[in-house]
Amino acid sequence: MPLSNPIFPIIAQAAQESEVRAFVIGGYVRDFFLERPCTDIDIVVEGSGIALAEKVAEKLHTPVHLFKQFGTAMLRHHDLEIEFVGARKESYRTNSRKPIVEDGTLQDDQLRRDFTVNALAFSLQQEDWGNLVDPFGGVRDLQNGLLRTPLHPDATYSDDPLRMVRAVRFAAQLGFTIVPESFESIQRNAHRLSIVSMERITDEIHKIVMSARPAYGFRLLDQSGLLPLIMPQLSALKGVETMEGRGHKENFSHTLQVVENIAKTSDDLWLRWAALLHDVGKPATKQYDAKVGWSFHGHDFVGSKMIPGIFKHLRLPLNEKMKFVQKMVLLHLRPISLVQDEVTDSAVRRLLFDAGDDIDALMRLCEADITSKNEQTAQRHLDNFAKVRQKLIEVEEKDAIRNFKPPISGDLIMQTYGLSPCQEVGAIKERIKNAILEGQIHNDYDEAYALMEKIAKEMGIG
Repeated sequence: MPLSNPIFPIIAQAAQESEVRAFVIGGYVRDFFLERPCTDIDIVVEGSGIALAEKVAEKLHTPVHLFKQFGTAMLRHHDLEIEFVGARKESYRTNSRKPIVEDGTLQDDQLRRDFTVNALAFSLQQEDWGNLVDPFGGVRDLQNGLLRTPLHPDATYSDDPLRMVRAVRFAAQLGFTIVPESFESIQRNAHRLSIVSMERITDEIHKIVMSARPAYGFRLLDQSGLLPLIMPQLSALKGVETMEGRGHKENFSHTLQVVENIAKTSDDLWLRWAALLHDVGKPATKQYDAKVGWSFHGHDFVGSKMIPGIFKHLRLPLNEKMKFVQKMVLLHLRPISLVQDEVTDSAVRRLLFDAGDDIDALMRLCEADITSKNEQTAQRHLDNFAKVRQKLIEVEEKDAIRNFKPPISGDLIMQTYGLSPCQEVGAIKERIKNAILEGQIHNDYDEAYALMEKIAKEMGIG
């Protein structure tokens, strides 16, 4: 039953008392047919959405949040978030995605929707309770897995260019296909994205990153011409250069495969962002040598330095989230280097020290970075990573290195030898830290203090 939730008769009664017609529209209806859970309910009213929301809130004895400048209101009831809006028709100016709004009918409101699958509505009127209003064949498009606009796509996308990114987002979330005429329209209108705020674009990109098929979404962004406008650093990974008959790996496809791999094992938004950006330093570090072929030496360091600029451009948070992604990009080759040689305790200690509590996320990223189509090669790398994981556990249990702080502080060194802050204090601290990480002494105060005295004597201090 499409309207089985007890909230709907309450809304219907309030609408009848207010002498307005109300309909459930959009995502809730779409997800009903897709048999997906949905806790967001949109109610469109042929009349005042705000007035109806206030009446429903009165019946439910719950507060209502009004957004008068947008003509909308929202209230929460149990696990539901219900938004009310008056039916409207819109017209746009070429330099703004903010519409000129007039009161309208349900049909006017459905015409302004982005896709036919989001223009479906259920009636809340007593005389045709639960009837589906589907003027554009939205159910048929749902059944066929298609995204199509109610109006000509040029009008839909030019009026509100954010809908182009939303088309890709829905395709990635639902596994749908954007119909050819609609996709061609996105390609024609991609330049219109310049009038949309980056915050709104990034909201959609987050949803693509977190979708079931993120690689599909980013490939559509690329093919549509939207990706270079949003993330040119990612577009720069495209293509293969050949010298003396030798080409390198196609880094864009590799990156998308890494994102797809990480999506299978983690719902961590920022780890998925790290997967997306882990190789952004490659274009700037690409070199060819006749003896060794193509290389990207230092792309981990260069890529990590690019992260703040990318985050700033995308209006992503410049806080610990950014630092986490930056750390993942900087360290993503370190576990790989460990599997290529015999794993020494000192190398593992340094990795644990540098990664801290993010070591598990780093290992997950590195395992996702294995994209070889040769099953034996891929399995060999995974087996080696399993050995590294075991070594991490053993060394951590023995030495407690993760997030450790050297037992000798700068203050203690200065107090002991009557020093002010200077290079010598830093040098003593660094040598003690390295001695612990190299396994020359234990992470122990007495051993560290004895080493401090030895170093100070060598330096002529004290």
